[in-house]
Amino acid sequence: MELLYAPASPYSAKVRMAARYLDIGITDVRVDTNAEPATLIDNNPLGKIPVLLHDGGSVYDSVAIMHYLDRVSGGKLYPKKHAKRTEAEILEALCDGVMDCLLAIVYEKRFRPEEKIHQEWIDKQWRKVVKALDYLNDNLPKTGKKLHGGHFALAAMVGYLDLRFSGQWADGRKRLADWPEKFGKKFKQYTELKSAA
Repeated sequence: MELLYAPASPYSAKVRMAARYLDIGITDVRVDTNAEPATLIDNNPLGKIPVLLHDGGSVYDSVAIMHYLDRVSGGKLYPKKHAKRTEAEILEALCDGVMDCLLAIVYEKRFRPEEKIHQEWIDKQWRKVVKALDYLNDNLPKTGKKLHGGHFALAAMVGYLDLRFSGQWADGRKRLADWPEKFGKKFKQYTELKSAA
């Protein structure tokens, strides 16, 4: 299997971490989405990453890939009990939503001429981020024996915050800012993957 990814993509990071945790052999293939390479466009009409290539087919969108990895691993990525699985899926959705807001901010600043940047839009996205980070700081998930999809989404989100919003988010959120250290003790490849981004 191959994973089309970009190093800075938090969604790619989430999937790459989950695959390593599950010990599923995936070859990472770096792509430039702006160049719209055929390998990407032919396997995801949206031209977005990550994309998992397998047995002549493709799976795209990080959530779909995570659920595919769960099935391939025999159900090792999400809890078996319905209530616990729902908690993990909600955590993943919240972290993915934060990443959506952060990317909206980055793209607004990156792709618009300075005079056309819509600051109200950026501020609205940042307010969503702030609310979610405050919630997560007060409601961190348990990090027990087994990790789940929500943990990997949280690690990817914090990694992206550190990459693109360093110095802008951690003040007053010590529990959340310190969480990756706890996560890294459970998932030894975290530091390796984080530095490879």
